[in-house]
Amino acid sequence: MAFPSDSIVALSTPPGRSGIGVIRVSGPASLGILRKLAGDDSFEPQPNVLTLRTLLDPDSGETLDQALVCFFQAPHSFTGEDVVEFHCHGSPVLLRMIIDIALSLDARLADPGEFSLRAVTNGRMHLTEAEAIRDLIDAQTDAAARQATRQLKGEISHRLQPAKDDLLKIIVRLESSLEFVEDDLPQVEQEEIQRLLRELIADLSSLAETFARGRLLHDGLKVAFVGRPNVGKSSLFNMLLGHGRAIVTAVPGTTRDTIAEPIGLDGVPIALIDTAGIRHTVDEIELIGVDRTRRAAADADLLIVVVDGSEPLTEEDQVVLQDVEDKPHILAINKSDLITYSASANFPGSDQNRVEALSVSAVTEAGLAELRAAILKPFANGSGANEGLLITNARHHDLLVRCVAAIESSQKLVSERASEELILVGLHNALRYLGEITGETTADEILGRIFATFCIGK
Repeated sequence: MAFPSDSIVALSTPPGRSGIGVIRVSGPASLGILRKLAGDDSFEPQPNVLTLRTLLDPDSGETLDQALVCFFQAPHSFTGEDVVEFHCHGSPVLLRMIIDIALSLDARLADPGEFSLRAVTNGRMHLTEAEAIRDLIDAQTDAAARQATRQLKGEISHRLQPAKDDLLKIIVRLESSLEFVEDDLPQVEQEEIQRLLRELIADLSSLAETFARGRLLHDGLKVAFVGRPNVGKSSLFNMLLGHGRAIVTAVPGTTRDTIAEPIGLDGVPIALIDTAGIRHTVDEIELIGVDRTRRAAADADLLIVVVDGSEPLTEEDQVVLQDVEDKPHILAINKSDLITYSASANFPGSDQNRVEALSVSAVTEAGLAELRAAILKPFANGSGANEGLLITNARHHDLLVRCVAAIESSQKLVSERASEELILVGLHNALRYLGEITGETTADEILGRIFATFCIGK
């Protein structure tokens, strides 16, 4: 796909006041815009070198700024086109003026992700690498940033290339048999194709399975504390956060609304949510809080059900436990620091064998490490934040699953000694799915949807 011969401009640094603001221009008008702003139509900048220049208003000749400018000559640029960058002082007014001048000089505002889209279209990077740029910008933890960096270096493309090569070898062999050989494939060759297909299925399935862990690094988890009033939900919430975010008193019903705070556990971004205690009440404000608690619980990936281990389970505890019975949850038996604590009295028989129960104390922080580990246990798939390449993108995972299913269908047809035409259908589909991951066979409409999720200027 070729782009029209237009040029785009955008602010590539966040909006607002800052020490420096970077404006990026890409397209055939880039060098002309630089020359107009530099006030020198004969200016020949040395490519890839930052130069200090005075920027002028082309109409009035008024000085706008002293800025570092850089020219990247096609095709040796991020987008594969002529690119100019203006590193100006970060005044929003100044940056807006320079962008407006660029717009008056035959450029248009870039769409979200359009610089990266042009880079993919012009062969400067694979689609997976462009998506990794977005993921790196959006990374909330060190582990997520490391995974994005690995993908930015092209690890997914390199990981998939052997599978593509093997698929092509099988396809070429079957196409040749279809074209030139009247008899069926020999038994030895059928067995070799079966072996190669089994290896492909195992390899790609193994990669797809890393999504369970990769999804955590990309999307994070919503974890909500629920329970009746005064069992220590807010105290445990503060304990995990490491500071007193939620108000804690001995008065039941202190928390009236949901409170959400981000934390990172083992490299996984967690949205930790404290909620109002669930109980029957006639207080209008508390009723609203209880309703919000139920909505937060329905939206959470994991619930931490808090009970008071220093006293027997109450009817309100039982109501909470019944409400969460069919949802992923952990039972946190709090107040283990008290003399009257008895964990065994707080194991409901229906949950005893299928729900993890932990003894914890919000006062002494006993059980804190166990609680952190339990939060990640139902979702984690791997050895931790420092493991190998993970699939973090739902689009990649979906295409890998489709690819494996297509190869399995062809494998079944091979075992049934079906005709080459039928076997090839699944193999061609599998190759197309792998190409969609890296962007080689991705439709323009899908590309547009992907890059619409990027920030403007990237």
